[in-house]
Amino acid sequence: MNNYIELHKEYKANSLFGRYITLKHIEPLLFDLKTMVVGESVLGKPIYKYIIGSGKTKIFIWSQMHGNESTTTKALFDFFNVLHSDNGIGEVLLENFTFCFLPMVNPDGAELYTRENANRVDLNRDALNLSQPESIALRQTFNDFQPDFCYNLHDQRTIFGAGTTGNVATVSFLAPSFNEAREINQVRSKAMSLIVAMNNELQNHIPNQVARFDDSYNANCIGDTFQSLNVPTILFEAGHYKDDYYREYSRKMIFIALLSGLYYLSENDIVDNENEHYLQIPQNKIVFYDFIYRNVKINYDTKEIITNFAAQYKEELVDKKIQFNAYIVEIGELKGVYAHYQYNAHKMLYSDNDDSNPKINQKATFKLGNITIINGVKV
Repeated sequence: MNNYIELHKEYKANSLFGRYITLKHIEPLLFDLKTMVVGESVLGKPIYKYIIGSGKTKIFIWSQMHGNESTTTKALFDFFNVLHSDNGIGEVLLENFTFCFLPMVNPDGAELYTRENANRVDLNRDALNLSQPESIALRQTFNDFQPDFCYNLHDQRTIFGAGTTGNVATVSFLAPSFNEAREINQVRSKAMSLIVAMNNELQNHIPNQVARFDDSYNANCIGDTFQSLNVPTILFEAGHYKDDYYREYSRKMIFIALLSGLYYLSENDIVDNENEHYLQIPQNKIVFYDFIYRNVKINYDTKEIITNFAAQYKEELVDKKIQFNAYIVEIGELKGVYAHYQYNAHKMLYSDNDDSNPKINQKATFKLGNITIINGVKV
């Protein structure tokens, strides 16, 4: 049995850290690999392709088609280190698989820390139109490589929970639909079986913190398109873990998912009898805020009332660094929702430097009685 935690500790690409991962961060690592340029971004940045392995099963993996979703890119470089090691699991994978990687599909978005590319187009909604050079490079690589499996790597926001369990969704998966009816054929079933194998391992590390993404069909999404072209495709979403806003623990979980799933695939013929186990994975639900403040006394219409309000971080790029700035996003009962940080004000009076009422989109800096909250956090 593989000790994936120890493997990650040994092979982690330590030069990659935090949320802001750009082409400048990964290029020094790519220069040590036999890569080629398969296209350019809108602003002329290279899109690199890396192929390794001699196995008959071909795996196509791409990351950061959304520029501000960098966790899986970090995990990929950790994974590369395993493949280049003399560790037995790396040798097994290279014997069984041929890998094709696009480590950063959207280098302009990565630099700008935006979901979209430089033309403000969401590349994951451009699968049919192929209106952007990055989309064309991705699709041409798919056509040339003719993969047996596709891995579409992303990040998801801190708002998602694993169903209504009260647990955050640290990793979410999806076997995308190939038609409007969301039918399950043999191709989609293979993706489901591989997700079940990865979930089985992840339950050892993040029990009840794995979720299943909504499978509504969208032909403009790249995963749905590739699934409809009869290639089993899996969406990976790196999510939040307690106190892990830099997504370093989530990175480790994606690394474990990659390794364990591929190791399972190397040892087993994928069968289509895991569909029910896949469907038992709880669905992703929007049930989390970064902060909730409960039982807060405020002056409203000359009356004192007790209410609750929530704040959420915005990730804002300032001087090439990501700042987590908390803003108030909802005021009211806040039933059926959870928070990564929750405070009970015990009917203490809210006050700030304005008119002493919390307001939507206001920076979360205020007082609860004599307690000071700065940028969402008690100080």
